[in-house]
Amino acid sequence: MSALSKESPPPRIIILIGLMGAGKTTLGRLLAQRYGIPFIDTDVEVEKAAGASVADIFSQHGEAFFREGEYRVINRLLNTGPCVLATGGGAWMNEKTRQAIRNTPSTCTVWLHVPVDVILKRLHHSRNTRPLLQHQDPRDTLTRLAHQRYPLYAQANITVHFGEESMDQGVQAIHDALQNFIPPQRVHVHLSHHSYDILIGSALLERAASLLVPHLKSRHAFIITDETVAPLHLKTLESAISTTDSHLTILRIPPGEGSKSLQHYSTLMEKLLTLGIDRHTTIIALGGGVVGDLAGFIAATALRGLPFIQIPTTLLAQVDSSVGGKTGINATAGKNLIGAFWQPHLVLADTNVLTTLPRRQLVAGYAEIVKSGLIADLTLFEWCEHHGQAVLDGDHEKLEEAVHKACVFKTRIVTQDEREQASSGGRALLNLGHTFAHAFEAEFHYDGRLLHGEAVSIGLHMALALSVRMGFAPKKDLIRLDNHLHALSMPCHPSDLPHPLKADDLIAHMMHDKKAYDGRIKFVLLHGIGKAFTHSDINMTEVKALLKEEGCL
Repeated sequence: MSALSKESPPPRIIILIGLMGAGKTTLGRLLAQRYGIPFIDTDVEVEKAAGASVADIFSQHGEAFFREGEYRVINRLLNTGPCVLATGGGAWMNEKTRQAIRNTPSTCTVWLHVPVDVILKRLHHSRNTRPLLQHQDPRDTLTRLAHQRYPLYAQANITVHFGEESMDQGVQAIHDALQNFIPPQRVHVHLSHHSYDILIGSALLERAASLLVPHLKSRHAFIITDETVAPLHLKTLESAISTTDSHLTILRIPPGEGSKSLQHYSTLMEKLLTLGIDRHTTIIALGGGVVGDLAGFIAATALRGLPFIQIPTTLLAQVDSSVGGKTGINATAGKNLIGAFWQPHLVLADTNVLTTLPRRQLVAGYAEIVKSGLIADLTLFEWCEHHGQAVLDGDHEKLEEAVHKACVFKTRIVTQDEREQASSGGRALLNLGHTFAHAFEAEFHYDGRLLHGEAVSIGLHMALALSVRMGFAPKKDLIRLDNHLHALSMPCHPSDLPHPLKADDLIAHMMHDKKAYDGRIKFVLLHGIGKAFTHSDINMTEVKALLKEEGCL
């Protein structure tokens, strides 16, 4: 297809950025003609608004004055329909302008990355019209500008390398990049004192320069990861961020629940303080729930609170632990007993990383999705019945859909009850199955023989079985849940555990659970699928009898 033939454009405003002479105006006109949408040159619009040329504005009022006017013009143009917008070379350097563009969902920024030597050839006959080239050597000026601007240009959604190619070839390169660009799904978490986005999609680590770096409060950030995740995903993240001026320091911990301890917390905290942090240093968690919980607690407590970003790498972390701001570590007395609520500034859920997970890890995460349906979303549970096998088989489309659905559900709960303070219902409902699950985990000492999600899978059955036993829920719903878990070969009964457990030991663990109050345990029970509620008046002899019926000693 010729670069001048019309076709349907991407449904967004295409914004071209880059150094002067990169071809933004020429390529922009051709691209707009190809798509049959308007082309707008911001320099021309600024001149119209000011009634003076760009050169005159620079000479009479200075660059700062020009950039402020340029920002106002671009901010106005962002409210127009689909178009191709060519910006001045310095427009993207204005933080207000960058923020305005990022806050407009329909935009896609394209950096035209052109070698300085090519730009010099193009500008040979037009230097007198370029204010920044009139008083210094052009090569030195362009080299200096490239050094200053490239780290910020790298935060564009798309980078297109363009040199001696023809303009038609350049338009085709931009078009191809736009066709391959799929914006991540965005779930917005709006809380009373803080808001952030959960971004969900494929290849998000590769796009960390545009998605993550704008959220860093300073140029220095610490990545906390574990020794299993680092070889798989750290290089991709580092490579993406290396195109910017951000500096990363990597801190590794051993994999597994054992790292959520006071010892590892203390060791990491001392390292952070020794290496040097300030109130703007961002802590980035790259890993599963253990890494996220530990890194989040460090972020919550270092210097009384540091910016925090979650990059969950397991299905369990993407649908559960990375969302909602619960952070913490384990104590000898029980799981997550030392912690804090500390909301992230961003959650980056790259579904591509899930392809490295064994089925057992997918099962562990999927149990939390089933839990969401059981709590208050019958439609989600029905979706699980139809698509659960595809999720566990690693179907990328269904995995991404599952993550999105679970995050939307949990966000709705967290937004209503951020700190689990509702007297009934609210965020406490997210603990469905967890009273049993945490007791199972404690008996296996968090040593990897039983994953959290596997324990939750059994805990869901136990919570519904207790509900049936107490007369709250119909037995047909328990049969329906069990049929679903069995169909996917998921753990369902205490007899599926690595070895039998004693009912008295499990009840002792439950009494130390952080949800216990005044000697009573607040259970999350069900009136049926999609109808969860909290209940504190449970006779523990009934719980013990149920555990024994289910195979405990």
